[in-house]
Amino acid sequence: MKIYKTWLLALVFLSACANGQSTKNENAFAKLPAPQADEKVATFAGGCFWSLAEGLSELKGVNKVVAGYAGGTVKNPTYEEVCSDNTGHAESVQVYYDPKVMTYAQLAEAFFYAHDPTTLNRQGPDEGEDYRSVAFYRSPEEQQTLKTVIAKVNASHHYGDPIVTQVVPFKVLYPAENYHQGYYKLHPSSSYIQSVSAPKVMKLRKSMGNLIKPEFKGK
Repeated sequence: MKIYKTWLLALVFLSACANGQSTKNENAFAKLPAPQADEKVATFAGGCFWSLAEGLSELKGVNKVVAGYAGGTVKNPTYEEVCSDNTGHAESVQVYYDPKVMTYAQLAEAFFYAHDPTTLNRQGPDEGEDYRSVAFYRSPEEQQTLKTVIAKVNASHHYGDPIVTQVVPFKVLYPAENYHQGYYKLHPSSSYIQSVSAPKVMKLRKSMGNLIKPEFKGK
């Protein structure tokens, strides 16, 4: 599947070049903003970050989501390096949210419904360590919240198998290249988006109900 995604991205760049557009800015790394005074930050990894970023951005109280790489040892990795499975990083998202509107527990629950947390190093057709499921915590309270939410989802039997998501302390997230930011919305007709990403987003909308922003309900 990595080969297919690489090929898909190559087509996007070729199309941009054919239309006289520069890809220099798209290849540059995105900026990681500092949270505002009334914001909190959470970081998750759950398969391809295109769908995870879109799904979590549709939640009430979420102001911004940045796609990036976390959980590994290589500084400032490129997408190609992460796809090689030699960096230890997973495709991840950093969520900036208003805790007065969306609690960390609600956000964590949405994360577990936004992908399949029961498969190790795999999400559907996407295989590799970079597609593993990880919940990064920033405090003992968040760690306990994640354990509680995992127990709740397991007890609901929403999935046939138990959750295997890694629960580990957050260290750093390196922003991904600009072309990964908002990819879902920018390429809605992409075959990968339609066949792999969209079903995950639809599943989250159905699972989270009233916590989805009004503009995304019924879509």
